[in-house]
Amino acid sequence: MPSSVPPSSVRVRFAPSPTGALHIGGARTALFNWLFARHHGGTFVLRVEDTDQTRLQEGSVEGILDGLRWLGLTWDEGPDIGGDAGPYYQSERLEIYRDRLNQLAAADLAYPCYCTPDELAVRREEARAAGRAPRYDGRCRDLSPAERERRAAGGRRPVLRLRVPGDGETLVDDHIRGRVVFAHADLDDFIIAKADGFPTYNFACAVDDASMGITHCIRAEEHLSNTPKQLLVYRALGATPPRFAHVPMILAPDRSKLSKRHGATSVQEFRAEGFLPAGLVNYLTLLGWSPEGGEEMLPVARMVEQFTLERVGKNAAVYDVKKLRWLNGRYLREMTAAELVRAALPFLARRGFLPGAPSPAQLALLERAVPLLRERADTLDELAQGAAWFFQRPESYDPKGAAKHFADRAEARARLGLLAQSLEAVAAPWIHADLEAAYTALSTEQGVSRGALIHPTRLAVTGLTVGPGLFELMEALGSDEVLARLEAARRWLAREA
Repeated sequence: MPSSVPPSSVRVRFAPSPTGALHIGGARTALFNWLFARHHGGTFVLRVEDTDQTRLQEGSVEGILDGLRWLGLTWDEGPDIGGDAGPYYQSERLEIYRDRLNQLAAADLAYPCYCTPDELAVRREEARAAGRAPRYDGRCRDLSPAERERRAAGGRRPVLRLRVPGDGETLVDDHIRGRVVFAHADLDDFIIAKADGFPTYNFACAVDDASMGITHCIRAEEHLSNTPKQLLVYRALGATPPRFAHVPMILAPDRSKLSKRHGATSVQEFRAEGFLPAGLVNYLTLLGWSPEGGEEMLPVARMVEQFTLERVGKNAAVYDVKKLRWLNGRYLREMTAAELVRAALPFLARRGFLPGAPSPAQLALLERAVPLLRERADTLDELAQGAAWFFQRPESYDPKGAAKHFADRAEARARLGLLAQSLEAVAAPWIHADLEAAYTALSTEQGVSRGALIHPTRLAVTGLTVGPGLFELMEALGSDEVLARLEAARRWLAREA
């Protein structure tokens, strides 16, 4: 079966099923294919495998495509942009599958099977009870044309099974796993078309990869067991198979299967939690692949330059959210203030800090504040959470901090008053160096440590005992706001005294 596209050095594909969100395992598979294609100057194809109509989820295709775009994994051919090898939805390729199925049936390489699901279930249980593998026993393999007509006349709708040789073996020459041998004695005549006429996964996948000219099939190792069946389909169709590469699984920290109990598992969830696409892409690249020199923070251009299948390991990759957060934090801290503000705006709005479109003045204030916030944040949501002091005057004060720094309320109120007087003398707009000088001078004048002035100020201004550098924080807020907050704290202390 010849390819419908001209020969190319490298053609790879990502073929998700629209049955849910884009899982990080699928995202990594897409990423490895994309990197491989870009490294070799090849073509990255996106194909949607939607023949299993019972499992489709509304909006899943749009979510998967949006997730890939957010990660920066653009495709060269696909359902939204077309291409010479389309259609790119399997549900739109049914005529292609029927043509290939008829080809195999006419050559007696495939045959109709009239066994019902209930009959097959009974035979599987009988085989297990007898200590045999629960394989199809081939009883429809050699039915006469008359017997087939009789069964069809009885209303039975057959599936179509591929004839698998009774002896011999199929060799998978895997780019990562090496030579993997599957004995035909362990396979049965598997179904290639269901009773409703829709192709099964292994048949449609092989037909599509062949007709789309896929040269390398890079996918998760869970598909390795499907590969001998697909190679048998290629052989029956007279098609050239791609080179296979099965990448290692992603396991949870306890080496169990990664699930929601381990935290976010889909690209959409990571995006909602405030991870950056650059951080997530960098982390996913390191799950199973080793860069040259052991680098951990890699720009995409360097990933493309270095990516080869030879550097993909065989062992399962272990998901480590701490490393992901560390990497993401590094990318966050490399952004300019303007870039960070743009990225953080949706998260600030979600927390109610920006109910409407920010004004130019608010954006300018944010650009002064976010460089302070990002030092203690690894995600955009954490940055937004830490910005509460910037948008909201304290309505209460950290209890432990108040017990320590506001213990003598009268003294604390008087000290805040002295601080306000000293700060009013600092020329506006405030610069953190001038503020620091004012605190140094006042501490000398009052005979107290700078900490005795800094800690009550921080508590009064933010309601907290930890945060960004106080003088930079005060510079970002500005003189009017800081003085107003000091006065509000003094009123609170007067009420509580």
